[in-house]
Amino acid sequence: MSWPRGHLSVPSSAVALALAALVLAGCGAGASGRRAAAVGSGAQPVTGVSFDTSGWRTHFGLHAVPLSTISSGGPGRDGIPPLDHPRFVSAVSAAHFLIAREPVIAVAVGGQARAYPVQILLWHEIVNDTLAGEPVAVTYCPLCNTAIVYSRAVGHRLLTFGTTGNLRNSDLVMWDRQTQSWWQQYDGHAIVGALTEAKLTPLSSATISFADFRARYPQGTVLSRDTGFDLPYGKNPYVEYDAAGERPFLYSGRIDPRLQALERVESITVGTATVVLPFRALRGHPAPAVSVGGVPAVVLFDANVSSPLDARVTRDSRVVGTAAAFDRRLGGRTLTFASAGPGIVTDRETGSRWDITGRAIAGHLLGAQLRRLHDLQAFWFAVAAFVPHARLAGP
Repeated sequence: MSWPRGHLSVPSSAVALALAALVLAGCGAGASGRRAAAVGSGAQPVTGVSFDTSGWRTHFGLHAVPLSTISSGGPGRDGIPPLDHPRFVSAVSAAHFLIAREPVIAVAVGGQARAYPVQILLWHEIVNDTLAGEPVAVTYCPLCNTAIVYSRAVGHRLLTFGTTGNLRNSDLVMWDRQTQSWWQQYDGHAIVGALTEAKLTPLSSATISFADFRARYPQGTVLSRDTGFDLPYGKNPYVEYDAAGERPFLYSGRIDPRLQALERVESITVGTATVVLPFRALRGHPAPAVSVGGVPAVVLFDANVSSPLDARVTRDSRVVGTAAAFDRRLGGRTLTFASAGPGIVTDRETGSRWDITGRAIAGHLLGAQLRRLHDLQAFWFAVAAFVPHARLAGP
């Protein structure tokens, strides 16, 4: 197994080195074919798996996917530690460690907005938080480049999440502390344990630049680096992971040849229909109209957002862009859009100007908000693995 280029060049604490080594050195666990016994919940011993079941109370007899599709990513349970007591600072304070083009995961609930810098999520992958009374799990899988926010409420239960240390299709497998069920980060499905076949509710979020977050939410707060962990935030343990031509790490599945495996794409789902647009097409046509499941949609693209997975230091990374999908219908009419500059579009019907968050920032429709569709940024291999029927489109 080859290692990502630039592997483990982050210096500093022994904790950071150990964590990065665990993240990136999990090859041997899957290849060894070791057998482990299940514990707890009266489940029968599990054989033929490539992950460690010792110490878990998970009911491995209940699962929605073959256990053979789950493999060790290297760390043990919560070896990549989630943040359970996040602290926040003002955007002014956050400017001391974030530059304008760095990506943040923006979440707005009940008039409150928060930004979770991806440079911090690289080292934690999950933040258990509460925003305006809504319990949320902010999740990020570096290997799939998927940033997704879920409600932590499932039925009458309030869950908190951690990292199992395992992967499926190279995607983070999470666990909840209340039932020790295992969950797929990509789609929020419980795949192993007592809550198998339950599904987390995704909440609207956006991966945007820190500059766009400050412009859209001037009173918003930002996840602090004061996490209680001694980790080298702002350093990237996955140096050049997303370089052109690279192969996904710890992924053994088929690569859909329609695009390069690590090509960035915008995936939009309405009902059972999923449409995928590659970023390289959006760069030349940043506001295409597409139809998804019968819904007229527009994909907005902002080119001035950097990759968190490129340079050794995140602020030095190249720009790759970001995208967001919206319903074009507003007030009884269907709008059409054209680019008016980086991250800004105008609608042809009223001449109003719109930003990457789907908000009208000038013109006749000032203050109007387009309805966000269920969309996801990811590497192509991950979308093709989880949604093989996805239709590839382009401007």
